[in-house]
Amino acid sequence: MKSNLQTDNEFRELWIEIWSRKWFIFLTSLIVVICAVFYALSLPNIYKSEALLAPVEENNHSSGGLASQFGGLAAIAGINLSNSGADKLTLTLEVLKSRAFLVEFLNENNFKPIIMAANGWNMSTNTIKYNRDIYDLDSKTWQREIKAPKKAEPSDLEVFEFFIKENLSINKDKETGLVLLSVKHFSPYVAKEIVDKLILAINKKRKQDDIAEANKSIEYLRIALKETVVVDMQKIFYQLIEQQEQTKMLASVREQYVLKVIDPAIIAENKHGPKRAVFCILALLFGVIFSLVVVMLRFFYSKHSN
Repeated sequence: MKSNLQTDNEFRELWIEIWSRKWFIFLTSLIVVICAVFYALSLPNIYKSEALLAPVEENNHSSGGLASQFGGLAAIAGINLSNSGADKLTLTLEVLKSRAFLVEFLNENNFKPIIMAANGWNMSTNTIKYNRDIYDLDSKTWQREIKAPKKAEPSDLEVFEFFIKENLSINKDKETGLVLLSVKHFSPYVAKEIVDKLILAINKKRKQDDIAEANKSIEYLRIALKETVVVDMQKIFYQLIEQQEQTKMLASVREQYVLKVIDPAIIAENKHGPKRAVFCILALLFGVIFSLVVVMLRFFYSKHSN
């Protein structure tokens, strides 16, 4: 009973101490919030552009029949007759996220400064702001000071890792198979440009790969055709060659070869981030909790000291 009374008294004294320090708690929280507001306002807006994509449907009826009959023979020639649309989409997305593809894409389009050195966007002039400590736009030279083995100009690996982490997002819906490709950047125009060019680049890349693979298979099949005198085998080779020629023809005429745009990317009008209101609310909570902890520590320290 005595212990309960002591506990009740301690809680009462603690509450009195907290109430007596209410101005300290208020001012501390206010200072933290004001600092958070100024910091949040200093952060540049980030915009996101996204496109909804669907895998291009393949007519696998003829190739499916060939696969059941000549799958083993086709495999020797390096021909995958049983390649389903799902497998093709999976491969395409892996290529899209691969280091080799993205490094080549970013370098070809000279996106390295825009990705690594941009720190804002001027809405009135529609120009990118660059961090002068990293990149000088006038001389087009890299200025960052960094320890070896890294250099002033970011390496391809650095750019790839930064782009994957900060800018690019690829999400596939498991039920529908649709793909949402999105890019974040300080400029909504740059974000849209990158999305559009990525779609064109991955379709072009997969088209070139399939044409090259078909040419290699046709070359092998024609050599094998010349070396055989068995009529049935010759018929098989002719069918396989015809199938590869169809692959080349489809690749040549289709602009959207593997990924078809369902909902194209647009220039975002509203910012995606930062979430300034959420940041300030969290700062307020931190300020209140921090000041309460200080008051409680002082209270228990003085009580035990006495």
